[in-house]
Amino acid sequence: MIKKSIEKGLQKAISYSSYRNLISDLIASGKSSGPIQSEDLLNFSKLNDRRMTRLDKTIQLRQETLLTVKKIDKPITWLVLSEGWCGDAAQTLPVINKIANESDLITLKIIFRDEHEELMNYFLTNGGKSIPKLLVLNSENEVLNTWGPRPDKATKMVQDYKNKHGQLDATFKQELQVWYNKDKGVNIQENMLGLLTN
Repeated sequence: MIKKSIEKGLQKAISYSSYRNLISDLIASGKSSGPIQSEDLLNFSKLNDRRMTRLDKTIQLRQETLLTVKKIDKPITWLVLSEGWCGDAAQTLPVINKIANESDLITLKIIFRDEHEELMNYFLTNGGKSIPKLLVLNSENEVLNTWGPRPDKATKMVQDYKNKHGQLDATFKQELQVWYNKDKGVNIQENMLGLLTN
């Protein structure tokens, strides 16, 4: 059943540049991605669009990342479930895209979570539909590995904050963005290398 959902997702999947263009077009018409529309989601989408534009220009891949990517010897697809309003997706997708661009054997495809609920339900995080969620697929569209919704250091920050405060609030979200800015995509690269070498 998972395979059927994956294949359905791949039929609707788009490239990173198409995803960026689609989000920008939605914003231009006063909308965010997904069925729920609100002023907040639109504002998050605008902020994320600017953030991704900046990261596309500034993210630097480390030597270790480049060397590991060159060792890939079988074609894989990175299928990512995302939405334009998601802050973690905005911080991670530009890095994932930059890595994928370094190898002809990695194909990056993106689908919208809320259009693929059946597939999302197979890959919940602690029972929630957390995104982004990256599925590593082989040439038979079998799942080799998964990643998400955020790099492991950020995941630990989330857990620690929840343990201390009970829930995530605006203060934490600000702290998380500061961490992403300081980290400059290094932790995501480390996590992606883990996916490629396993």
